[in-house]
Amino acid sequence: MNKIILGFAVLTLLALPAVGQEKEEDRVEKAGTVIKEIMDLPDDVPQDVIDRADCVVVLPSVLKFALGIGGSYGRGVMTCRGGTNFHGPWSAPTMMALEGGSFGLQLGGQATDFVLLLMSAKSASSILESKVKLGGDVSAAAGPVGRNVSAETDVSLRAEILSYSRARGLFAGISLAGSTLRPDNDANKKLYGKEVSAKDIVFGKAVPAPKSARVLLATLTKKSPKNTSKN
Repeated sequence: MNKIILGFAVLTLLALPAVGQEKEEDRVEKAGTVIKEIMDLPDDVPQDVIDRADCVVVLPSVLKFALGIGGSYGRGVMTCRGGTNFHGPWSAPTMMALEGGSFGLQLGGQATDFVLLLMSAKSASSILESKVKLGGDVSAAAGPVGRNVSAETDVSLRAEILSYSRARGLFAGISLAGSTLRPDNDANKKLYGKEVSAKDIVFGKAVPAPKSARVLLATLTKKSPKNTSKN
């Protein structure tokens, strides 16, 4: 009996890495579904804006966790254009974590999808290396939607990060100032099966993109194959 119990325990421990990998792959797949659905909307991210983005962060189903104070918590992925000047193809995804902030109150407790566009090399490098506070360490603003890129949106277009949300089918720009974004290196280890930093994934091509990232990368490549910024 003891041998049977011991054998079961060993099999369980051996299965844990695979279970963890499946969980992270599911997150990558969900991110691909979210970005495809958003990019298929009639009024989505303006083409001129996505074409100038160096990186894209997709956070599916972010949840409000603190009643009355609006804290939120989410997990997702980040992919960047390759090369030192961000003019290459979209990279393998690195796992990311969004925490804190008061935007949960604005969303009424609804599970919400977020898309963040990183508009500068500084914001991309900062987020890949450590935790950053949106609106503090890097400037952030609600992103313009559809064709509403006019003089009134010039301030938001100068932000280092533009943020969007989707809840109950409504897609709109939203401010995430006060929240923090960081690499989720534990999740990267589960997804890729080894210790690998977010920076090495995106800039060093340390690992190939998993199959679960197929829709994510194909959608971004179709929507914006070329970076039109002057980085």
